Amino acid sequence: MLRKIRLILAVLFFIAVTALFLDFTGTIHAWLGWTAKVQFLPALLALNAGLIIALVLLTLLFGRVYCSVICPLGIFQDIVSWISGLRKKKQYRFSYSPEKKWLRYGVLGVFIIALVAGIGSFVALLAPYSSYGRIAANLFAPVYRLGNNLLAYFAERADSYAFYETEVWMKSLPTFIIAVITFVVLVILAWRNGRTYCNTICPVGTILGFFSRFSLLRPVLDAEKCKNCSLCSHRCKAACIDYKNHRIDYSRCVACMDCLEICKHDALHLQSRLKNRNQHRDGSIKQVSADQIDNARRSFLTATAVVATTAALKAQEKKVDGGLAVIEDKKIPVRATPIIPPGAWSARSFAQHCTACQLCVSVCPNNVLRPSTELTKLMQPEMSYERGYCRPECTKCSDVCPAGAINPITIEEKSSTRIGHAVWVKKNCIPLTDGVECGNCARHCPSGAILMVSSDNAAADSVKIPVVNAERCIGCGACENLCPARPFSAIYVEGHGLHSIM
Repeated sequence: MLRKIRLILAVLFFIAVTALFLDFTGTIHAWLGWTAKVQFLPALLALNAGLIIALVLLTLLFGRVYCSVICPLGIFQDIVSWISGLRKKKQYRFSYSPEKKWLRYGVLGVFIIALVAGIGSFVALLAPYSSYGRIAANLFAPVYRLGNNLLAYFAERADSYAFYETEVWMKSLPTFIIAVITFVVLVILAWRNGRTYCNTICPVGTILGFFSRFSLLRPVLDAEKCKNCSLCSHRCKAACIDYKNHRIDYSRCVACMDCLEICKHDALHLQSRLKNRNQHRDGSIKQVSADQIDNARRSFLTATAVVATTAALKAQEKKVDGGLAVIEDKKIPVRATPIIPPGAWSARSFAQHCTACQLCVSVCPNNVLRPSTELTKLMQPEMSYERGYCRPECTKCSDVCPAGAINPITIEEKSSTRIGHAVWVKKNCIPLTDGVECGNCARHCPSGAILMVSSDNAAADSVKIPVVNAERCIGCGACENLCPARPFSAIYVEGHGLHSIM
């Protein structure tokens, strides 16, 4: 029964989190957005002390339930492992292996150093929720959208508008490659050995393992009833049951309950640690001291002491005019300061809190957000206006961010938040290069920050050129996006490291 409950909850969590990355309408987040906010590292970076305490207490009560029920990457590995187990004679393919402490704690140590030093690219690569987010956003979401577009194609021919077509494009080739490599590595590890990644590499798993050693309720192997049949060990995907010595490594146990169901001799039971404590190989009782618990808590606090970032690599995209015809490649301008979304408030805060999960990139309806290509912020989202601009009425990225990198912001606040300012490039401006009237930038500026003035003060009938009032500009990018100049816009937005209210 416990295993069935665990499976039902795990499937529901997995579907909910995956749906957040697949949904391009923005409707699902209102109902299921909390499933992203309860992930461990995003909650830590959002400084959500209440949630972190709740997850620690959950681990102290039931062990690493987070890994087997809440973490989408863990559940994804379980799905792959389950499919692998459907093969003939492969159901009982696991075996006990000793804990590789040097690898677990070595990776955790490097992870902590990366957090402290602000090396966000390494942190983003190891964070389990972020890893799954990149897989879902770069591999699953395009397939889902192509399927939607196929349905929209047939629905249109049946005079139905139940579906509408959405654009499918690669936001970042480097991020896509990283997602593919992560996907392949995880599938191979899970296919062969189940939870190898969770119990040897994942820093969140190692941190929770400190507390799961002292969990109140845990599976206990009764040495008197055990017949050494090894079924439990061969079914344990965490490789943590040493049936020969009747021991279970609770720091690696993910509380999947598979062993309880498979035992034929009634030797495994879920029992309280207060009644049944770990035994040494000689059968003596192992007491857990207060010092051990304090050391574990100190290790946990050290492991969660800082915030991370992400970063690296950039792609050039094509600009489509009205979705009708490809005009010419529009180059991404070189910005001295990258543009970060409204609600982030400062580049430093954004870099410290963002886990590069790609959730905001997935839900951006204007194709403005895409993964960064800077090495220090690898895969961390930044704004660019080749395919759209940041509409003042849209706040979806701030609504879905689980890590506090983009704080919730109202439409009124966004409309007056200065995330950057427009810069006019004289040599690219069409009125001067071609001698024709334009004024696209001024006509579409939502804040009225651009005016058209005569290019020659002595000639009133001279062609008009734009003048930017930087104090009124909010950096939405409408001017840059709608500028007809190619390959470089005659006007582009320079980001602000610190946002301000107009």
